[in-house]
Amino acid sequence: MDSKQISDVLSAPPPIPPRTVSASRGTNQSGVKLYNERLVLSLVRSHGPLSKTEIARRTGLSTQTSSVIMKQLENDGLLVRQKPIRGRVGQPSIPMSLNPEGAFSIGFKFGRRSADLVLMDFVGETRRVVRETYAYPTPSELERFVQSGVTEIAGELDPGQATRICGLGIAAPFEMWGWEDEVGAPHDVQEGWRSYDIKAEVERLVAWPVHFCNDATAACAAELAFGNPAGYSNFLYIFFATLIGGGVVLNGSLYPGRVGNAGAFGSVLVPDSNPNGHPVKSLIRCASIYILENMVKSAGKDPSILWRSPDDWSDAGNPLETWIDQATSSVSIAIGSAISVIDFEAIVIDGSFPKSIRSRVVERTREKFSRLDLQGLAAADIVEGTIGSDARVLGAASLPLLAGFARDRDLLFRSYE
Repeated sequence: MDSKQISDVLSAPPPIPPRTVSASRGTNQSGVKLYNERLVLSLVRSHGPLSKTEIARRTGLSTQTSSVIMKQLENDGLLVRQKPIRGRVGQPSIPMSLNPEGAFSIGFKFGRRSADLVLMDFVGETRRVVRETYAYPTPSELERFVQSGVTEIAGELDPGQATRICGLGIAAPFEMWGWEDEVGAPHDVQEGWRSYDIKAEVERLVAWPVHFCNDATAACAAELAFGNPAGYSNFLYIFFATLIGGGVVLNGSLYPGRVGNAGAFGSVLVPDSNPNGHPVKSLIRCASIYILENMVKSAGKDPSILWRSPDDWSDAGNPLETWIDQATSSVSIAIGSAISVIDFEAIVIDGSFPKSIRSRVVERTREKFSRLDLQGLAAADIVEGTIGSDARVLGAASLPLLAGFARDRDLLFRSYE
């Protein structure tokens, strides 16, 4: 698109409004219709192509009602027909699937070492990625990156695609002004975040609906939506980043918690390995990647190799071995504390590090966890996550699709029977 078309897209409201479901479900015909549309979309997302007969069986709706709903969703460009299935009695069955071009969302991850923007289509595939790294974040950096990145993404779409962007989701740490010493940012920069409302400022920059989520919770959502090959319904998710964090999945749904901070795994207290330190300290100060950065710097190397080369940490040398040993010792103890509160069936470990490092972290954590006194605790699988560094931004990109097309807030992350 040319510059005028891009400007028009960024300033115009989306033509496909979210399918808003009334909180008083079923009290009016319109609300029921919208609820059923979302339900059909969610079932097709979970199970793949479905016919009107299969939709009727799974929902309890009549075949005629299912047919009308699916026809409307097809007219809206959200469902597309697949090849008819023949060989059965009666008319051929025509399964329908999600149309990848039906809607697009933009995910924005803004972290303490890097920022990412992605364009996601309606089936969850990433179409475009824009990424930058820095020593520490500033509000002005956030605004510049959003403006330039969104313009770049929109510029690669044709006008029809651009008008189907339904929203922008943000994944960012809560309390960006905290952990000043750990992040290594100047005091005045950190304090600038204290009164800065990320969601409100991004809303000022774009015309689409904007949704906000804690970055580790968003990463957990991405693992549940796009990973989780074993199909765990209850798991604790651990994400290694500049500051380690996590998320919680209960009964097949993302559990954000009362204030959106459930699974704040970095705040779990563990014994301090330093005999001259406090008896306990938070896991953030034992297992975060910023600690490895400091170790690498102390060894006379440039710590930026860790975030500028997310797929290769071979240059980190001996500090990496020391950090893995220290981090896994602390994480294994923290896992014991977590499963004593909720008997998770699995602990899923991922992070902003190379896959080879993830495998070693998981292996060492399993080994150390098995040596703990676990009497009275249920066994839990300790496994690798599947998304990696992109988990936070993919989770962010899912938020507009959740808001606009899912039956309820957690529906895209829930399995159906």
